Amino acid sequence: MRRIISHLEPDRFVSGTIGQPGERIFFLQVKSGESLTSVIVEKSQVAILSERIDTLLNQILNENDNDSNIPNKFDIDQLDLQPLESPISEEFRVGVMSLGWSMPKKKLIIEAHADTTDTVPEISSDETEGPDVLRIHITAMQGRIFAERGRRLVSAGRQACPFCQEPLGQQGHICARANGYKR
Repeated sequence: MRRIISHLEPDRFVSGTIGQPGERIFFLQVKSGESLTSVIVEKSQVAILSERIDTLLNQILNENDNDSNIPNKFDIDQLDLQPLESPISEEFRVGVMSLGWSMPKKKLIIEAHADTTDTVPEISSDETEGPDVLRIHITAMQGRIFAERGRRLVSAGRQACPFCQEPLGQQGHICARANGYKR
């Protein structure tokens, strides 16, 4: 039986991490009232979701003469840089994500489906078969704020090696450009 976890009017929707650079676990976390949901994602999923949210909002902004009241960029005064809320108890690891726009509601719809071999239903489907899903409806401003936080989170990782541009671990790394010497 498929679980559908819905947050249709969330108070907070953020990406965040636990752990040190190079060993971080990435999360999406959403809170509506007293309901708190956290799911594990890959760093690349946060980067792609952040990019796609901005791309979709820019597309809607350009195509609809801004009938949807979409902001051009995030509001720095509303930027949420607080840590993830505790307790962090992951519901599942995300495999597939979906992103859409509801014209009547003027909201972004984000779905994070559990990593499974099951077929993923269409966005906003209430089918009883398929992977568990976290469904979030957010405003355009919440989307802009999420995207900015996601970009900052992804870029706050390990520093790049000046020679090969691969991420440096806490103990350095064996650099191919330095003939196998540790950097």
